[in-house]
Amino acid sequence: MRNQFIKTVQTSIKHWYLPLIIGVIFIALGIYSIMSPQVSFAALTIFFSLSFLFSGMSEVIFSISNKDEIENWGWSLALGIMTALIGLLLIMNPDISALTLALYIGFIVLFRSIGAISYSIDLRSYGITDWGFLLTLGVLGVIFSFILLWNPAFAGMTAVIWVGMALIILGLFNAMLSLKLKKLKDFPNKISSELKQRLRQIQSEIEDQINS
Repeated sequence: MRNQFIKTVQTSIKHWYLPLIIGVIFIALGIYSIMSPQVSFAALTIFFSLSFLFSGMSEVIFSISNKDEIENWGWSLALGIMTALIGLLLIMNPDISALTLALYIGFIVLFRSIGAISYSIDLRSYGITDWGFLLTLGVLGVIFSFILLWNPAFAGMTAVIWVGMALIILGLFNAMLSLKLKKLKDFPNKISSELKQRLRQIQSEIEDQINS
């Protein structure tokens, strides 16, 4: 299982920047939503739709290119397709209400947060540090998605504010996950280097014993 994980890291790390780009997009969308709650929903929807479409297509490319190495690539593919479809739906229906927008994004956040929880548990099984923080972000994403789906105006806050907070949480997870993958990219090479160093040390000890 560990060898499979190393193989996955070696291959998927070629595209580690795609989850990072998706994360940055979600964070930017979230900040924009919070800082501009008075912007017309038509303008906000167009902004969201283009971003979701690009993010979804990027994730589809990422998952398909790693389908032979990543065990759960189908889940990533499904999330990418869903995100892209939501983007298309928003493009086709720009004049939507705050409640409808919250429902669209609530479903995206819910499924992506469930995926985030799954990824964090996988990282824990491989002994990766900081998996607990990633798990927390996934759980927070689930909480925000339920608020968006069932009570978008909770505590008097507008749906746009809740949308922004949910997207920021989701973006942080994607960004942190991608940076973790980048950090792990030299892990197999590090093991190989340490092994070679140990073999040279053993060879040197054997030669010393022979010479003595």
